[in-house]
Amino acid sequence: MRDYWLSKLFFDLQQPTLAAEYRANREAVFARYRLSDEVKQALREDRAPFLAARTNAYLLRYYFFAIGMKDDEFIRRLRHG
Repeated sequence: MRDYWLSKLFFDLQQPTLAAEYRANREAVFARYRLSDEVKQALREDRAPFLAARTNAYLLRYYFFAIGMKDDEFIRRLRHG
């Protein structure tokens, strides 16, 4: 099932100013989107498999890039939770 608001957040984070703000204060950015508590918690914990089931693969990959996660860590989380 796709989550519109999660995908919108990931799309919007392509804006460098918003990505920097997100890295500095995720909670403030969360307040702008209608994200469920479950999704917010998954974002806080960087739970790649949970997020992958709810958004486009390209947006997911960009999200982890935007928060500064290295490729090998992203792949490990995606495979092993």
